[in-house]
Amino acid sequence: MITIREAREALKLYFGYEQFRPMQEQIIADVLQRKDVVVLMPTGGGKSVCFQVPAVVMPGVCVVVSPLIALMKDQVEALLVNGIQAAYINSSQSAEQQYTIENECLAGKLKLLYVSPEKLLSSGFMSFLKRLNVSLFAVDEAHCISAWGHDFRPEYTQLKALKQQFPSVPVIALTATADKLTQKDIQEQLHLHNPNVFTASFDRPNINLMVKPGRDRFNRITDFLERRHKQPGIIYCLSRKATESLAQKLKSSGYSATYYHAGMSPNLRAKAQDDFLKDNVQIVCATIAFGMGIDKSNVRWVIHYNLPKNIEGYYQEIGRAGRDGAKSDALLFYSFADVMNMRNMLQDNQGKETQTELQLVKLERMQQFAEAAACRRRILLQYFGETMTNDCGNCDICRNPPTRFDGTLIAQKALSAIARTNEQVNLGLLVDVLRGARTSQVMQAGFDRVKTYGAGRDINTLDWHRYLHQLLNEGYMEMAYDQGYTLKLTEQSKQVLFEGRKVQLVKFDEIKQEESAVKARPKRELIKDALFESLRTLRKSLADEYGVPPYVIFTDTTLQEMAAERPTNKISMLAISGVGAQKFDRYGDTFISKIIDFINEEQAKGNKIKGATHLATLELLQSGLSIDEIAKLRNLNPVTVFSHLATLYEQGYPVKINAYVNKAEYSIISKAIEKLGPDAKLKDLFECLHEKYEYYKIRLSLSIYKKEHNL
Repeated sequence: MITIREAREALKLYFGYEQFRPMQEQIIADVLQRKDVVVLMPTGGGKSVCFQVPAVVMPGVCVVVSPLIALMKDQVEALLVNGIQAAYINSSQSAEQQYTIENECLAGKLKLLYVSPEKLLSSGFMSFLKRLNVSLFAVDEAHCISAWGHDFRPEYTQLKALKQQFPSVPVIALTATADKLTQKDIQEQLHLHNPNVFTASFDRPNINLMVKPGRDRFNRITDFLERRHKQPGIIYCLSRKATESLAQKLKSSGYSATYYHAGMSPNLRAKAQDDFLKDNVQIVCATIAFGMGIDKSNVRWVIHYNLPKNIEGYYQEIGRAGRDGAKSDALLFYSFADVMNMRNMLQDNQGKETQTELQLVKLERMQQFAEAAACRRRILLQYFGETMTNDCGNCDICRNPPTRFDGTLIAQKALSAIARTNEQVNLGLLVDVLRGARTSQVMQAGFDRVKTYGAGRDINTLDWHRYLHQLLNEGYMEMAYDQGYTLKLTEQSKQVLFEGRKVQLVKFDEIKQEESAVKARPKRELIKDALFESLRTLRKSLADEYGVPPYVIFTDTTLQEMAAERPTNKISMLAISGVGAQKFDRYGDTFISKIIDFINEEQAKGNKIKGATHLATLELLQSGLSIDEIAKLRNLNPVTVFSHLATLYEQGYPVKINAYVNKAEYSIISKAIEKLGPDAKLKDLFECLHEKYEYYKIRLSLSIYKKEHNL
């Protein structure tokens, strides 16, 4: 039986992490015991590790069912860089290429094989799988199997054949977005045997949630981008035409941008995706056809140009930002026109009536999220059945709490205008009436003659829309979707108009802090950022050389930790999260050299970098200078230079400190260290040795002693 200890060792060796994230270890333990498992874990939560680690340690090959070619390609590239033998079979390959991979499987050379559901169920492939020692089936994006999910794919429903054909092989089903109905459907559709269901927290606290009004979108986007220099991101648009026009406007404004939609040729789509993955372009403007399964970990922001049609889709799409755990942003533009367009699209679909009703209900929940006056993260988590007791502090509502005020007069004006126009106005036309606009629609209907015409001139158009949305949400009026979205009065309306009922409304103040110039930052932070950029440039160069996306080499969080810790030898580099033995062998020395060069350059500028001064000593020592010459050149006491030597020796650098303290001297000094302990002060050791040995010899002896005793 494979043990969880072996799984932990594989995690460090191949992935560079010391410990599993929450829930991963329990999931992997079940898989190693050959149990069926369902995993609900947010994008970036570490789902892939839940089947990749078992695949490495279990005998045989893990077959991964994946819906998109791009997803397979990304994950296989990352696995190969980590030293794990993996491959994929799909329609992008020739028959000869597929034959070669099949032979590698038969020879036991692969640990993971990625296939599409169509390929898996194709004629002859099941027979081929029966010739293999299949250790595990992993069904990724498992929500696609359910008609209740937001991305139903009929071909997924045939995957029940896995349990029918391979009853003893464990199945792990994984998804980032599934409500309770979809979760249950996944288990039933796949014919899983008493599966344990693991539901991780859907909270992604590193993602800053924001909603802004859907006006002046382009200028708001460029303002947003100015504060996120060179950070890669995705802008989701409702239409193909919008992706192309927005990408062109961004390019004309000097941004590196491309577009992606299903109407493009496969070659153009592949190029757009590849350019984005490899950081050749900063921004991709895309329809929702882009991104499912894209494993790019350094996406720093996601913008929704239009309202998504459901919370599942929104959650999955914002989850493409910050997969590495670093700070990221999700900005949603919202206008009521988007809601009406989406409703019309859904109602025009010739699908089943129950499906249309379901999608309309989901759209309404999405609208409520966009119009929320409470912590957005709490609303989002509540949708997925997770309760959050405190506000998140990382959404626009938390940072800019709304002010409640007596809005009774505002409500009375709006409701009176609806009544006096015989409930024949939609939201936009009602605002025109209240604002006293002389549009053709207002004039032709004679609404300029009603008593409430112009009664709300003192309130701007944006605020009127905000107040009317609140009145809608709280039931003070209704919208007749089947009558041109006209507004109707309710029982609550009458209470406000005739019975003195009070109405509380929320007023939002524009956030000034976000729009203001970035505050001056401490020099140490600027140096850290400069090193991060230097390491990012090196990563891009290596990625181009090896033909892989940059994040496959190291994630942004790994580079940020390098920039903070500045590892300058193998021991300290391997302590960085995300640096495993395989990656160190391939890239470690190159990144160490870059860090040392950066430190030396900064010190030459007069910038003192804590913990790095010994490296400058090392460089001078390697150039052939003596201790006294180094001390003179660097304006240091020779004892300080010897202290640098001791530190370098402890960190594993090849410095010959026995040239400065011989065996006889060390033999005597080490006895004093044993007597007082290795943490004793130099002064105490000096006195214990009757002041016969110089301080630098004691300091060097301490280093030798610690290394000999693995302290």
